[in-house]
Amino acid sequence: MAERILIVDDAAFMRMMVKDILTKNGYEIAGEAEDGQKAVEIYKDTQPDLVTMDITMPEMDGITALKEIKAHNPNAKVIMCSAMGQQAMVVDAIQAGAKDFIVKPFQADRVIEAIQKALS
Repeated sequence: MAERILIVDDAAFMRMMVKDILTKNGYEIAGEAEDGQKAVEIYKDTQPDLVTMDITMPEMDGITALKEIKAHNPNAKVIMCSAMGQQAMVVDAIQAGAKDFIVKPFQADRVIEAIQKALS
């Protein structure tokens, strides 16, 4: 069975890009969320194998959502997505339990590499 991945980003275009990369590589999309609050709700409902989480979002940012997901499931696998220049936030995310991070604009091979590493 294909691994199920929850895609979280406030930009629909970015979610579409990640979804395209993942489906072409045989992953199943567990759901999509445009903010951290929805991400936490969808995570609890679907229990995906992995989450790709944008850092900067309205309502609830990715690091707060990461912490809530980790509180719900300490074994949750989350990869953070950040724009260039968010290094300090990436460090916070790794300390909060993120498995890895990918930088926008996404390189398909880097996305798949990070996901395979986090799932193994």
